[in-house]
Order: sequence, then structure tokens, then C-alpha cells
Amino acid sequence: MAEIQPVRGWRYNAELSARIDDYVSPLFDVVSAKQREALYRNPLNSIHLSVPRGEDAAGEALRRLMQWQEQGILQQDALPGIYVYYQYFRLPGSSREYCRKGFMCHIRAYDWAEEVILRHENTLPAAVNDRAELLSRTRFQTSATHGLYRDDAFELERYLDEAMLDPLYQTEEDYQGARDVLAVIQDAHVIRRFQHVLAARQIILADGHHRYEGSLAYRLARRQAAGAAYTGQEAWNYHLMYLTNAAADDLRILPTHRLLLDLPEGVSQAELLTRLQPYFTVLPLDDPYDLPERIAGKPWAFGLYLGDGQAYKLRLRPEVHAQLDWDTTPEVKALDLTVLHFFVLEKALGVVGPEAQRQWSGVAYVRNFSECLTRVDRGEARAAFITNEVTMDEVERVCHSGAVMPPKSTFFYPKTIGGFLFTSIRDEETTSPFYAAFRS
Repeated sequence: MAEIQPVRGWRYNAELSARIDDYVSPLFDVVSAKQREALYRNPLNSIHLSVPRGEDAAGEALRRLMQWQEQGILQQDALPGIYVYYQYFRLPGSSREYCRKGFMCHIRAYDWAEEVILRHENTLPAAVNDRAELLSRTRFQTSATHGLYRDDAFELERYLDEAMLDPLYQTEEDYQGARDVLAVIQDAHVIRRFQHVLAARQIILADGHHRYEGSLAYRLARRQAAGAAYTGQEAWNYHLMYLTNAAADDLRILPTHRLLLDLPEGVSQAELLTRLQPYFTVLPLDDPYDLPERIAGKPWAFGLYLGDGQAYKLRLRPEVHAQLDWDTTPEVKALDLTVLHFFVLEKALGVVGPEAQRQWSGVAYVRNFSECLTRVDRGEARAAFITNEVTMDEVERVCHSGAVMPPKSTFFYPKTIGGFLFTSIRDEETTSPFYAAFRS
């Protein structure tokens, strides 16, 4: 199944790593405009490589990368390794500190049809092309995508814990409130054990579909250019991934709520309620802040907030579920969010079909529950639909069914960060005397 390789990571030099918080950045698709401007003011922040700006943004990233390497700002580790990456975090309303354990390495960039790496969402071509262009120019990876393997025996965790006894560096607190810690495993015997365990596993891509497809696009272009000289061992066949165990209790998926920025012409909030009633039982609630608790753990249940304290619990009438006639798998049809998109967006609001809904500007995806209520009260939105989180079991079932979820179904928390570890896919990487020792 999945082939992984250790890497000779590129990292900020020892002096800068001591202040690593100053140089890490959010991923390209979650960094806000305000965060970008603040980070750009630091001339050494990793955002200049991951989200470069200028008329020739990718060219600017390459120029800066070469400068940083020449000046020793970024330095390559002498030995290849598996990079252990722990993220410590808390969730709102809980005193428990979670620790998501994983490791970063190179993984072969498999086409979707090979069914080694499985996806659960579609991508936007413009974002894929942007990532492919940046990779093509720099041949450098600034942040790891997030993949999930399942190992109920937790065989690798003891090696991860042992490495964490001697960390390389850590953040005090990243932009999302998590503490990120990096260590490395350079023992060849242990690395081969990691390779053996992953060789028996499929990987579910949790986060980073655009970056991964960018790698696929670049790999395809290089393979076509190589022609008969292609060996399959070239560095550009590989992709930087953060791998975590899907069986772990510290793997958290947070809900993403749906905010209706507008309603179709002629549909008032009262009319919306009327249109929902053939499909849902509608129960008024006194306190909108009770909505998450009232729907928690209940299938096909949602909260609805219309402003001025108007809150409702919605639950699909079981007998109407058979009307859900989208051309997808039973695993996708069973999802809360599929029910929401079909019976609310399509049936009640007339936005017909998954593709039209993906492109519809009338819906926004918001993770913060309080923000949903506030934006409706301010008149920035007409309604908020509050959802439950997707479970890991649902993610696995959908991926193995070969289908994809509705947009913005999962938010794996916390996100990985950029600038913690860089890797190269330049040709010279495979000429390292260490590389052959870890080939399949």
C-alpha cells in the first residue's frame, strides 16, 4: 500500500528555531488577510514561501528561498529522518489537554485511482493550479498535508513518545492556541519499521487536498517530460505528509455550520420555516445558546437561528429520507450534511444539485457557533444552520465507498502549521548516499 520515505528536512537555523513562533504561519487556505499582512512584515516568516505575493509570486518565493539557503537561514539536516510532530491543545469548555501524535515524512504521490490515498472532498482547479505552480518553481514543500492511517495496535506510538523526550523545538502557542513540538527519529531500524507498518495501510487525506493534487499535477508533468528515463524513484514522486493514527482519541473533528447570507427572492424567514416543515419536525426553543446541546448526538438534527432570539431544533422526518435522490453512495446519503444540503438548500431554497451549491455565494461556512448567532443578529446573514461534527467512522466509511462529502464537511483540529519543517523534491535529493537504504 503506502510507501513512505525519510527526509533530510530543511529547518530554520538554531538561532531562529529558538524563536520558532516568529516564523511559523497558518496554512495557505486558512490564513486570513489580516494574518497575512501581519506575517508579511516579518521578512523571514515562512508565509513568504507558502503564500508569496507579487506579480510573479512563485518566482519571488524561489528568489527568497535561494537567498535563505545561501545565507544559512534555512539549513538541511545531515541525516534523513522521520519527524515526530505533536500538537497539544484544548477545546472550548473543556479543561482536558489533548495531544495529537503524528509524524512527517515523504509519501509517494499516488493517483486517486490507485486507491492508496483516499479523498473525501472535491477541489477547486484554481487553487490546485496555484499550488502546482509554486511547487514547480521552488521544488520545495513548506507545509505537510494531513493523512490518516489506522493502527488499532498503536505500534508506532512508543517510538514517537521516545523521540519526544528530546525535542528539537516547540512553539509557545500557535495562531490557533495549540503548542506544536517537533522531534526526529534517525535510527534506520526504526524508520524501516515505520515503512513496514505503513506499507500495509491505506491513507485517508484529512486535510490538504489542494496541495496534494498540486503535487500530483507536478508529478504528472515531470513524468511526461522524463519519458523513457522515468524510474519512479525521482524525488518529485514524493509529497510531504503528516500522518496520524485514526484510532487515536485525540483526533478531533469540529463542526462547520452553514450561514445563509441571503435567501432566494420572495423567500422570507417565515416562508423558510413553512418550506422546511414538510421535511423536518420544527421545535421552537427559548434559548439559542441551547442549540448545540439539543442536537448533540442526534442523527439528521440541526439548529436553526433566525435572529432576535428565534431558535428552532430541526429533525428530519425519517420517512422523507428516501426522497434524497442524488447520485452518490448510501454512506454519503446517510450524512447529516448531505441531508442538510438536499432538504434545505435544494428542496426548500431551490439551489439544485451539489455543483450548484458549491458555487452558490449565498452560503458561508463558519466554525464558531457564537459567530453564527452574532452575524444573524447584526443582519449580516438571514439564517444560521447549526450542525453536529462528522465522526471519524463516517469519514472512513465515505472514503472507502469511493465518494466525496458535501463541501466543508470536516474541520480536523488543530491544523498543521507552515514553516515548522520544509522538504525538497529537487533531483539531488535522491542522489544522497542514504536514499538507497530506504527504497522499497
